Amino acid sequence: MVKTIWLYSVRAYLNLAMFFYFKRIEVNGAHLIPKEKPVLFLCNHHNALLDPLIIAIKNKRFLYFLTRAAVFKSPLIAKILGTLQMVPVFRIRDGWANLNNNSAIFKACSKLLKEKEAVVIFPEGNHCLNRTVRPLSKGFTRIVFETLEQFPKTDLQLIPTGINYEHAEKFPDSASLFFGNPIPAKDFVLKDKNKSVILLKNKIQSEMSKLATHIPSENYTEILVKLNELQVDFLNPVSVNKTISSNFKVVESVEKKKNQFIKSFFYVVLIVLLIVPYAIWKLMVQPKVTEIEFLSTFRFTVANTLVPIWVLALFFMLATIFGWPIALAYFIGVLGTTLVVVKS
Repeated sequence: MVKTIWLYSVRAYLNLAMFFYFKRIEVNGAHLIPKEKPVLFLCNHHNALLDPLIIAIKNKRFLYFLTRAAVFKSPLIAKILGTLQMVPVFRIRDGWANLNNNSAIFKACSKLLKEKEAVVIFPEGNHCLNRTVRPLSKGFTRIVFETLEQFPKTDLQLIPTGINYEHAEKFPDSASLFFGNPIPAKDFVLKDKNKSVILLKNKIQSEMSKLATHIPSENYTEILVKLNELQVDFLNPVSVNKTISSNFKVVESVEKKKNQFIKSFFYVVLIVLLIVPYAIWKLMVQPKVTEIEFLSTFRFTVANTLVPIWVLALFFMLATIFGWPIALAYFIGVLGTTLVVVKS
């Protein structure tokens, strides 16, 4: 009961945080997700922590996430992540010796799936801002087939998932989330296990590439430049992929935003209203972010920890010194300015 209340509370807070961070988050295919069957979500990975957070808040089921083990180094952080149903998984970069720990992790995932839970895996094995679905690792196939071997009656459903960003490293941004049709895992159980693995990987790779923008690695930069010139809608991967496959003969463009002066003005006003957390972000946190894929994650974290503390502290300080009307005016001003900057 306590765990359920905690998870609902975290989801509610994250929903509010995402509302003020993203201009919009479009969700497609949520109705396809089975409600009472074991589900394994298989998603592309662009934007570090924001990817699983978006999947979590736009899903009616509570999910378990396989998360890179490096973030579990601190015992306190490991405990917090555990309460959020995040499970560590080790990669080669974590050391060959640690890879043996994955056996226990995969068994735990199989038990979760047997109990009709939902698990999320990013089978590319790492994150990258490139608009490409990268080759998939075999880890997810191991979980699939070990689950079916240990618990053959499990009706495991695989959900290919695609996440897309307009400008993943910028603020504010927009995102789209696409859930594909459920794929029964049993359909890939063959006598030849190696053939089963290859068929499953190819199938999931193909389906994920339909749900996320997939620019071939060959001539990637040239194609990306052309797509940007054509002002395609990167939140609509079906349209963008059609543009690429047609050699730019089929194009659906989006109108370029005009008159950004007002938004720029309110952006400056917002900086002034949030000067302390903004300064901490710009001077102390952002310079230490070495991987661009983590830029939005750290910005989002600062925005939803330091900003609320600063706003509430200043609110009560203004109320004490100048009275409640002034404090309330400040609070409304912050909310209103934020909405203009993020939603316009």
